[in-house]
Amino acid sequence: MMNRWQLMKRLVPLMALMAIVLTACGREDLSALRPQGPVAEEQFGLMKLAISIMVVVVVVVFAISFYVIIRYRRRPGDKTIPKQVEGNHKLEIIWTVIPIILLIILGVPTVQSVFNLSKDYSKDPEAVKVIVTSHQYWWEFEYPEYGLKTAQELVIPTGKTISIEAKSADVLHSFWIPSLAGKIDTNPGGNINKMYFSAPNEGVYLGKCAELCGPSHGLMDFKVKAVDGASFDRWVAALQAPVALPADPAVKEAFVNKCLVCHAVGDQGGPAYPNLTGIASRESVGGILVNTDDPKYANEGSVYDNLYRWISDPDLVKPGNGMGKVELTEQELEGISKYLSELKLDYEQ
Repeated sequence: MMNRWQLMKRLVPLMALMAIVLTACGREDLSALRPQGPVAEEQFGLMKLAISIMVVVVVVVFAISFYVIIRYRRRPGDKTIPKQVEGNHKLEIIWTVIPIILLIILGVPTVQSVFNLSKDYSKDPEAVKVIVTSHQYWWEFEYPEYGLKTAQELVIPTGKTISIEAKSADVLHSFWIPSLAGKIDTNPGGNINKMYFSAPNEGVYLGKCAELCGPSHGLMDFKVKAVDGASFDRWVAALQAPVALPADPAVKEAFVNKCLVCHAVGDQGGPAYPNLTGIASRESVGGILVNTDDPKYANEGSVYDNLYRWISDPDLVKPGNGMGKVELTEQELEGISKYLSELKLDYEQ
């Protein structure tokens, strides 16, 4: 009795700790258990079906096991040999047929969903086509029909099918928007994987890289912003419009010579790294510095504060991101941060 009590005293704190840890798996903005689109809902339906079957099997097996342990346990003084059931054709048929039936119940809808979710919408004139390119550790989104490239924030119209062509610029990554669709790998070597999804409702959905890809893998976030059709058209027009450079000559010179050699704003600059057009309208800087004063975020801050922090030392925020520390004077750093913090796209109603 004492040994059992000692065991319970050790198990209770352990179970409490596990419960606390598992609460992190239920974040509202990063959960496949709260589907917000038809693709995610179909996948969630398969999860519920599979889990239901497994629960039924576990309950039945444990119930039979407990019954047999209690009903047929050896009584004191009983030395008889139990009745043998080897070769019982009725039992053998039962425990062969039941698993087959369960496999059919699970397999038929699974196969149907696999074919349904593998449809290629890249040639569909009604679909919005997006080429997703993963980098260490950021996401590039290209809209070939509109001649646009942006980064870290995938803006889509509600109710439209979004056709994704996913590839990698370096190592293996995985594109995942839990509440809208399952994950798909972005493979190196020019390989392209395809998927589709849609968002019926307006909102911001969190995306992640779901494949270990380096030291900042856990910081490789992106956002999907679903807006109404009119707002999406305004966003496209705003992104295509010319962008004025900084008014201050010193800040402009530093921005052109030290930033636009890689980045781009409007139709100016280099294509190698994230397009900065409209960066102040995005939900975050660098994918993880959330532009908000909401205290639930540990890295909250204004757009200016986040830009200043990122430009000052990007490796301190996201190690191994490849940008490197740009040598800027305090005046240049403040001026570029202020300029970018005002680079907004006015497209939402």
